Amino acid sequence: MNKRELVDAISDRLGSKKAAAEAVDAILETIQTAVAKGDKVAITGFGSFEKADRPARTARNPATGKTIEVPATSVPKFKAGADFKNLVAGKK
Repeated sequence: MNKRELVDAISDRLGSKKAAAEAVDAILETIQTAVAKGDKVAITGFGSFEKADRPARTARNPATGKTIEVPATSVPKFKAGADFKNLVAGKK
């Protein structure tokens, strides 16, 4: 399911495609902004989003075998909640 399909699915419940698109955009923007600032966003039953820091490291180019320095970076991290995990696993 892509973003357009998600908006279509939500518009069935809200009755308006425009309202559904605005809701999806608002939720995603809010989560992205909060995580970028370093805040943790936890949605009970679904999961949590947080910022994870990766330290600088030395890696190897598999094509040439040459070592390269990979700089430190921050990445988003998602951890699924128990209800989400159980639903995916087919457990009730």
